[in-house]
Amino acid sequence: MAKQERAVRTRATVLRSAAEIFDTDGFVSASLSSISHRAGVSSGALHFHFANKGALAEAIEKAAEQRLWRITGPAPDGSGEFGAQGDVDLIQNLVETSHQLFDGLNSDVILRAGFTLGCEPSWSSLVDLHGQWRDWIGDTLRYAAKTGALAAGTEPEDVVTVVAASTVGFEALGRKDPTWLSEQRLAQFWQFLLPRLVPPGTGPQKGT
Repeated sequence: MAKQERAVRTRATVLRSAAEIFDTDGFVSASLSSISHRAGVSSGALHFHFANKGALAEAIEKAAEQRLWRITGPAPDGSGEFGAQGDVDLIQNLVETSHQLFDGLNSDVILRAGFTLGCEPSWSSLVDLHGQWRDWIGDTLRYAAKTGALAAGTEPEDVVTVVAASTVGFEALGRKDPTWLSEQRLAQFWQFLLPRLVPPGTGPQKGT
């Protein structure tokens, strides 16, 4: 049992070390030797868990996908908690979930590296985190429109474009300047958008 637990810890350490290096150096520049050195394990120990650099990248993206799923949860369909809580909570949940995503990008290097790998032209991602985030936003907003939670004349697809492009843009800019992923910056975005998004006098108005 102790040997198995040690193997689990070693794998997690290697995965985190790889995520840190992929996040800062990119997929191409990252080397297995630098990853094993940062993890404090031998090359043999690394290869026991991961055959190559691609296997490491795949494992990081799969782990990041699970983390993103835990942040968003399933899209609303009217049969779960959203329908029970009421229409206004759809937009409130969208705002709160975007804050949770930014918190995750700031604090969880595996989640952040998963998004970073998705922008690597030299790496063919098996997981589309940006697309999954966009799809969840789209499902939420289309259901909000269906239930009357959007302002009159507001087309959900237009809002999807704005929200998805803006939040993904913040993520990209935040790789060099962390202030783009700050709670204050995201709150400013929602403060600007929400009055145009929800019916007057309803829903969250300040993005917090």
